[in-house]
Amino acid sequence: MVRPRDRLPGLLVLVAVALVASGVGALAPMVSPLAVSILLGALVANTVGLPGIARPGVALHPLLLETGIVLLGASFPLGALLGSGLTVVALAAATVAFAVAFAELLSRGVFDLDERTGSTLAGGLAICGVSAAAAVAGAIDTDDSALAYVAGTVLLFDAVTLVLFPLVGHAVGLGGREFGIWAGLAMFSTGPVAAAGFAYGPAAGKWATLTKLVRNAFIGVVALGYAVAYGERGDASVRGFVWTRFPKFLLGFAVVAAVANAGVLTAANVDVLSRVADWLFALAFAGLGFDLDVREMRDAGVRPVVLAAVHLVVVAALAYVAVTLLA
Repeated sequence: MVRPRDRLPGLLVLVAVALVASGVGALAPMVSPLAVSILLGALVANTVGLPGIARPGVALHPLLLETGIVLLGASFPLGALLGSGLTVVALAAATVAFAVAFAELLSRGVFDLDERTGSTLAGGLAICGVSAAAAVAGAIDTDDSALAYVAGTVLLFDAVTLVLFPLVGHAVGLGGREFGIWAGLAMFSTGPVAAAGFAYGPAAGKWATLTKLVRNAFIGVVALGYAVAYGERGDASVRGFVWTRFPKFLLGFAVVAAVANAGVLTAANVDVLSRVADWLFALAFAGLGFDLDVREMRDAGVRPVVLAAVHLVVVAALAYVAVTLLA
């Protein structure tokens, strides 16, 4: 049991990184403070290392990210979502279905991965990175070493796409909304999707986060499908497992958005919540940087990395065409 005071040193580290990143952003407006937060965290983690005393606090960064996403609901206009919400849901559903099937085809027919390793990788690439990979691994009893193998691969591409996607988006001239939906459909993990989106612009950040949340909602369906396909669990245990793994911050986002759009919150309230969300994102992305371990990425091996690269290129290309035609 970690005591609250044990979290303080790590939280102070995250605050320090976020403040430095904010200062860099103020001096160089073209540079995203969120991207700087991740870069600084990764730089420290892979050079001097994170002191043990700071680890408990830094480990809170997933919770900070999820809380920021929940509060982001206060500033998201449901009218805009209702205008194209069905399109986003349809695109997310089609992307997840294709991405799972394509990853399974590659893992079994081309790269000859172990079945459970391939399925765990498929879940991670198709839905929400390491979280989905862990959900699928738990549903089909993938061993820990295979899950670590998959996690290293996903983290490698999280780092690459965080930089690559905004560059490609600007190169092809995508607007903020279109870029956000594209990133939300094609990138792997929630943190990098939000970071890439907000690095592109406020509208891109909101649409990227929303699209990714819609895609994340399929984690239960996919985990349940794999559990049934592998025959590892009875119906009752599957339901309990899926609820345990389901990203509940998605529900929080929906509730806050509904409350804000119902007029319960004043404009001042929404502004405060938005500012708090911005700082939570800054702290969370600094923590995300500390999680980017170059050695783990190197140890992931060649076959899953090549598979993920092929998968990313194909899914991103198809998502780009779909977004430019439909979104």
